[in-house]
Amino acid sequence: MPGPTALQSGAAPNRAGHATADQPSTQERQRLDNQLCFAVYAAAHAFGRAYRNLLGRHELTYPQYLVLLVLWEQDGLSVKEIGNRLFLDSGTLTPLLKRLEASGRVRRARDRADERQVSIFLTPAGAKLRGLLACIPDDAGGLTGLDAAGRETLLHDLVTLRMGLQAGLITE
Repeated sequence: MPGPTALQSGAAPNRAGHATADQPSTQERQRLDNQLCFAVYAAAHAFGRAYRNLLGRHELTYPQYLVLLVLWEQDGLSVKEIGNRLFLDSGTLTPLLKRLEASGRVRRARDRADERQVSIFLTPAGAKLRGLLACIPDDAGGLTGLDAAGRETLLHDLVTLRMGLQAGLITE
């Protein structure tokens, strides 16, 4: 007795009209759970919830934490430089920086040569947080269910993914 037709199995038919196991059907490709973009999106939301719990006791949001990470690497960057590192525009970054300043973790200073330029500097309280939050990467990593090698591989793959997508968006 012949097997199911391509239509019945959901697999895409080959030239002879038989289902091929290695070619998912259009229906399968359009399933939400088969979307790479959705998996990344949902993982980002899960990370956001995890970081909310990890950072909440320090009264920090995840985007504020990212700003601190950038400033711990290099203090005194301009708003534009921070935005470039975090892929955030100034309209998103400015209110976030104002909240960090109001909480006493950073200070903003206008460039004397160019008043339009604003640089961001850590305060002693912001610098002190580096030691207090040193456990966050390991704590968050531990929540993933991946070992250190798996997290490193995933990080590499995600950076490759981001760079590929960015390269594809560049128009001449």
